Amino acid sequence: MRKSLTPLGETEMEVLNHVWELGEASVAEVRERILENRNVAYTTVMTVMKNLSDKKYLKYRKEGLSYIYSAAIQPEDVRYNLVDRLVDKVFHGSPKDLVQALVENEKLSAKERSEIKKMIDKLKD
Repeated sequence: MRKSLTPLGETEMEVLNHVWELGEASVAEVRERILENRNVAYTTVMTVMKNLSDKKYLKYRKEGLSYIYSAAIQPEDVRYNLVDRLVDKVFHGSPKDLVQALVENEKLSAKERSEIKKMIDKLKD
């Protein structure tokens, strides 16, 4: 079995993104958002959210009969970790090669390229 670039599966990332956007959410609220794009069982979302809690990505409190989940880890921390893994595994530890691949991507608009140039220009040597 191949190991994923991320410690999280695709559905786990999807659920985590919804919780980040909502601030806090019940299983039903996250499922409702996922249903906008695809069909998913309530029990699937419930299991994923419990797993994310077990992995310490989410925390929860009980409210009546429901569990209300919120992020235990901020998006930036997860993103930085994923980028570090990507640089190590795909770009042999070279952040320059990652940036080059992103900048040379034909999907970037002129505005996006300009914004990237400005970000780089702001970096201190």
